[in-house]
Amino acid sequence: MADIERETMDYDVVIVGAGPSGLSAAIRLKQLNADLEVVVLEKGSEVGAHILSGAVLDPSALTKLIPDWQKKGAPLNTAVTEDNFYVFGESGHLRLPNIIMPPLMSNHGNYIVSMGNVCRWLAEQAEELGVEIFPGMSCSELVFHKDGAVKGVVAGEFGKNADGSASDAYEPGMELHGKYVFLSEGVRGSLSKKVIAKYNLDKECDVPKFGLGMKEIWEVKPENHN
Repeated sequence: MADIERETMDYDVVIVGAGPSGLSAAIRLKQLNADLEVVVLEKGSEVGAHILSGAVLDPSALTKLIPDWQKKGAPLNTAVTEDNFYVFGESGHLRLPNIIMPPLMSNHGNYIVSMGNVCRWLAEQAEELGVEIFPGMSCSELVFHKDGAVKGVVAGEFGKNADGSASDAYEPGMELHGKYVFLSEGVRGSLSKKVIAKYNLDKECDVPKFGLGMKEIWEVKPENHN
């Protein structure tokens, strides 16, 4: 399917992924040069649709990026007021003294946030600066120059069969070319894995390590919650 003709669009910077890193990069680029043409491609139906995590956010990086974030209504509304650490076992739990915890485990000055809402707000800030954001645009493959350098991505392609051939519902999508292409897909992004393999970027690197996190959402009566 390499000979498919697609519509193309040219940008200064193409960013894959409208998460915190992709949106922050887009904002910073426009702050540095308002004339840059920057596009962000997001596979979710809307920005934040694939950002499921609640998080404790250290606002220091946000303050450097957007110093007046409070005035602009950033969704950082719940400040951390208390840290408790427990070891759980079959017979119960034991609370660990805060004094023995490393400094990075202290969350005073941080905020409890929905990262989905933070990303939606960052997208608003990016669009105000002139960044183009296209949700619902999954990127299926990379496009390369003849010398092997990354040229851009294919976005909006769908209707492939499992073997990679085109089905009756196939849509070729379009190519978005950039002088620079940022891959901010998150952990084990499909395009990032292709780039790592093509350029042997993991040569002499340690094996990747992953952690598994579990999230529960509880509905709690207001009188039982602080």
